[in-house]
Amino acid sequence: MNLLLVEDEPNVVSVISRGLTEEGFTVSVAPDGLIGKQLALENEFDLVILDIMLPGINGLELCKIIKAEKPNVPIIMLTALGTTENVVNGLDNGADDYLIKPFKFAELFARIRMLLRRYTGSGSLDQVINVADLQINLSAKSVKRNNTEVVLTATEYRLLEYMAKNKSKILSRIDILESVWDIDFNLGTNVVDVYVNYLRKKIDKNSDQKLIHTAVGLGYVLKG
Repeated sequence: MNLLLVEDEPNVVSVISRGLTEEGFTVSVAPDGLIGKQLALENEFDLVILDIMLPGINGLELCKIIKAEKPNVPIIMLTALGTTENVVNGLDNGADDYLIKPFKFAELFARIRMLLRRYTGSGSLDQVINVADLQINLSAKSVKRNNTEVVLTATEYRLLEYMAKNKSKILSRIDILESVWDIDFNLGTNVVDVYVNYLRKKIDKNSDQKLIHTAVGLGYVLKG
């Protein structure tokens, strides 16, 4: 799912972007209201996270603009202004929910899940991760490359899912061992290399664009 984060505080951007990416979302970031407006109106997002105190166009005005054009896109407002008046102003301008800084990521993620369920009518998130033409459905535990089903073993799937949830991030062999196998393997084992090669044969074999890359001396990375 694609989310838009309009926020000018780098620390807040870092925490939210990292957390949502780890949960399988694709996150676009706008550092001010003007860029946020352009991205929101020119692209399709499943949800928008919007700070109130923004340069360019403030969050309340931007919320009104987005809702006027795309009323079915849920919006969560973020702000350090926690008075009842400010909460009411945010909701009156079209916000679906309101979160006061500082907040814990777990609380934000719970609000996101709630809104996505409300707007999609689904009891669970549409857990799909896309990397180029590779599609991983986390709910069905199915994989497609260029719309063709790829049959994986349970271990191969766990490895691919872990890499996909951390797409574009270099993962060391130790990271992979601990997260995929959850066993204290001898660090000299080549089990990671063996399974990465298995995946390559199934994921990259018949495609010109290779998605599984080796970072020499560091590990592996899945990226488009």
